[in-house]
Amino acid sequence: MTNSINEISGASTILAIGTNTTQAHPVLALQVKKAARNGANLIVANPKEIDLCRHATIHLQQRPGTDVALLMGMIRVIVDEGLADLDFVKEHCENYDDFLSSLAEFDLESVEKITTVPKEQIAETARMYASNGPASILYCMGITQHSHGTDNVWAISNLALVTGNIGKTSAGVNPLRGQNNVQGSCDMGALPDVYPGYQKVDNPEAQQKFESAWGTKLSPTPGLTHSEIFDGIFSDTIKSLYLIGENPFLSEANANHAIAAMEKIDFLVVQDIFLTETAQMADVVLPASTFAEKNGTFSNTERRIQRIRQAIAPVGDSKPDWEIVCAIANKMGAKGFDYSGPEAIMKEISSVTPSYGGITYDRLEAGGIQWPCPTVDHPGTPILHKAGFNTASGKAKFIPLSFRDSAELPDDEYPLLLTTDRSLFHYHTGSMTRRVDGLDQLDNEEYLKINPKDAAQLGLDDREIVQVTSRRGQTQVKTKFTKICPPGLVSLTFHFAESPTNVLTSAALDPVAKIPETKVCAVRVEKV
Repeated sequence: MTNSINEISGASTILAIGTNTTQAHPVLALQVKKAARNGANLIVANPKEIDLCRHATIHLQQRPGTDVALLMGMIRVIVDEGLADLDFVKEHCENYDDFLSSLAEFDLESVEKITTVPKEQIAETARMYASNGPASILYCMGITQHSHGTDNVWAISNLALVTGNIGKTSAGVNPLRGQNNVQGSCDMGALPDVYPGYQKVDNPEAQQKFESAWGTKLSPTPGLTHSEIFDGIFSDTIKSLYLIGENPFLSEANANHAIAAMEKIDFLVVQDIFLTETAQMADVVLPASTFAEKNGTFSNTERRIQRIRQAIAPVGDSKPDWEIVCAIANKMGAKGFDYSGPEAIMKEISSVTPSYGGITYDRLEAGGIQWPCPTVDHPGTPILHKAGFNTASGKAKFIPLSFRDSAELPDDEYPLLLTTDRSLFHYHTGSMTRRVDGLDQLDNEEYLKINPKDAAQLGLDDREIVQVTSRRGQTQVKTKFTKICPPGLVSLTFHFAESPTNVLTSAALDPVAKIPETKVCAVRVEKV
């Protein structure tokens, strides 16, 4: 997030796009509801009529996968009607003229045809966002998990920049992370192309810096992304796999592909807090400690680094993740893994990661600190880009875009579009939450959410078991009639091993981020 969670309630306008905030981020959603109660304009852009729509000023119900057209169409209105913040653009941005040229294809008639959103509603929304600042954008996996997910994010950035809604209180571009330390894992280099602090592995200066710090030679070649790893198993370039805190048996797009890869691989190690479906496939399972059994830090969605403190002793033979990794490294003869504890690791992090340079355990005793925090006397950074952008020119860059449709669309054989979402009561594959009796009582079964019109055409009954089939797999699940989904769109969560959703989803990849298109795939629904 460029901004902080507590600023959301102070926004005059909020655009929530590709996020089912009340279900996936219920605590943060309280800030959105508070803003709406205080009179803020709440714009919800979502193919489904999600719960947040009850609080919305406008609901844009775009066809799944058409976010670029919708956002660029809004920008076209803002530019054409003289609502752009040209002073901000001139002072803080570059590539604006080239960007303007790309708006030619996004006239309102074309955008309405692509998105199915009425052009009058698009224009009204554009005026509302541009004229009522500060305006905050919230987004989540409904934006990123597409074969053009990077374009979606660039379109969001373009919209915020053209209206000057960056570097200001209660404004910004705010991606909502899915779990408590997703941000922290990325900060620490758990990505294939960066060292800690997003320092590129193919940058010679960064390579030299980390070689010196770690006392070893490092490759300048970026690694493989999540999806590419499973492809690498089939091409025999990967012989062993070490999975930490991941359950691809249920979470991976085109899950049958991932399962077959894990069955094929020579050696599979899984390190987790429970014996997940993936762990049951492993040659070796390493029991890891939960948050309550270890010391360390988590970095949350607003970039806030916070201490966690051990409350109970590790259960059974479990150990903190860092201890397990270090023990394996030491057994393999590696150097530099003789840490005395988490605080020593944080000292190393601070020494090589400029954005964490001022983070110490002593400072964190007083409360969390938001990065970048380059020095020990720096207070942290609640709002990014107030003094410019981290680019060579110090300016943000507008990105020209064209509309590309989803990789897979409905046809005669697979006439319905499937999207995925989450339940309020469960997280991800349910490996933790489904072990909580109270939560499982509230939500213990998967349902295919389907519009009554589609159900009637198919001759289905409510709560009837049906078979859902895509080009990749099939699963059986009960129906749930709802007008939340418009005709032509059905929806599943992916929390339930009994009805695995991701055997259906598409692994078509975004060409830049290589994220799979789990939010859009074509299916058919049949009686069992």
